Amino acid sequence: MNSFINVLLLLVSFPTMLVAIFVGFDLPLEFLGTTGARLPFRNEIFLGLGLALLVISLFRTVRRWMGIRMTAQTSKFAYSTFVSSGRKTRIWYYTLLESAVLFSLAYGWYTLTPEAWFPASVLAFFGAENIFFILVNRNRFRVGLTSKAILVSDREVALIYLKGLRQVSISQQTIYFDYIQQLQLTFPLDCVPESEKAPFFEALKSKIDRDKVLFRVEP
Repeated sequence: MNSFINVLLLLVSFPTMLVAIFVGFDLPLEFLGTTGARLPFRNEIFLGLGLALLVISLFRTVRRWMGIRMTAQTSKFAYSTFVSSGRKTRIWYYTLLESAVLFSLAYGWYTLTPEAWFPASVLAFFGAENIFFILVNRNRFRVGLTSKAILVSDREVALIYLKGLRQVSISQQTIYFDYIQQLQLTFPLDCVPESEKAPFFEALKSKIDRDKVLFRVEP
């Protein structure tokens, strides 16, 4: 999910940067017969791009806060554990790096042209929200298992359904879940602490039909 959201953000950020450059440097737009500073509806363009960034970022924010809330209800899970300390370190590193990128883009857009204040404000807000999220939830990132799915909730949310599962395997510190119709879902093995890997896989085995699912795992 994180990769998909980042791709969407990139797809919207690129034209935002392009418009900011043309407006900020007043570059000619020969195919429109005008220049960047005289571009018609430029405020509306920035507004639309900012709204797109807002919707995408808000979707991710709501999803991960809901994930944290759900995994905190440990009584609803057959198995539950905190993520490993190594995983926590990576959560901090990647989240702070992501926030730095968001702040840099926001500063760059506004510096190019103050007319890009709205999309810049959206990125700056969610950059700050990233930091707030890991500060508040630094000791709440968890992995949970029910009879229907595995839920991993840290800086993002990974939901692995058990219905339709055909094979579980491990390769290069990644757990692969293969389904019918060639669907494959994954999540990092280091989400589960080393001391909890055996109990986690035993709990997983108890929730799947071993006659239908090939279990190629040695924790």
